[in-house]
Amino acid sequence: MLLLGESGTGKEVFARAIHNWSERKGEPFVAINCVGLSRELLESELFGHEKGAFTGAHQLKKGKMELANGGTVFLDEVGDISAELQTKLLRFLQERELERVGGTGPIPVDVRVIAATNRDLSSAMKDGRFREDLYYRLNVIPITLPPLRERIEDIPALGQFFLRRFALETKKNFSDIAKDATARLLAYGWPGNVRELANVIERAVVLGQGPEITVYDLPLRIGSAETTASSNGLSYRTALDTARAEVIRRALASSQGNRTAAARLLGLHKTHLLNLIKSLRIE
Repeated sequence: MLLLGESGTGKEVFARAIHNWSERKGEPFVAINCVGLSRELLESELFGHEKGAFTGAHQLKKGKMELANGGTVFLDEVGDISAELQTKLLRFLQERELERVGGTGPIPVDVRVIAATNRDLSSAMKDGRFREDLYYRLNVIPITLPPLRERIEDIPALGQFFLRRFALETKKNFSDIAKDATARLLAYGWPGNVRELANVIERAVVLGQGPEITVYDLPLRIGSAETTASSNGLSYRTALDTARAEVIRRALASSQGNRTAAARLLGLHKTHLLNLIKSLRIE
């Protein structure tokens, strides 16, 4: 399975959900970030090493693939791994067995592999930066996670989820997000996607007094986000549609009414934008 989408769209959260909904839910879920490690270190992280395999290898180390036996391995940013390691990963996916660095024999392992990337792997494949056979092996079930700006109807529910999570972690008395704060969250563009939303809610819980997150608990860039109307007295759906319409009107104004350009500016498909314009009755 291959999860695609911008950075911060919640690919690991989605991968964990797949694991928790599957027959493997009682087995390990192991996440590996493929960015920031040298080829040698990443190979050791993935497949492990034998004692004495290289300088500093003072004892046997099982790799993440072996530790996740029976469960799920999440390979984040798989598009960044080296060509040599791509070959070893392909062999593992084909044979379902690994060999530790410095090892002398294969070790059978049963894991589900979920990979994720924010890169365009099809272009990388054409440019020779990503193996074609590995791409097709991973791309059996591709799922694209849309950015948060394309699913702003999820913001209230996500906000409540993170509120409960961080209130529990910090043991602080937070129970809700005020209506005017929710309106600002809906009006903001979220370039950092779900990760940015989580950080904003965590900051509000840590610094705020409770029991509600208010506009004053939000960072200035979000607390000052303009809305077309106060959410006081409005239903959730009305507040949501108002915020969506305002974002689209701004994009149309910036593009001098050119809907193709507005769709590009918003990161939407033109057909989706036209449907929104019609459903929201935007003149």
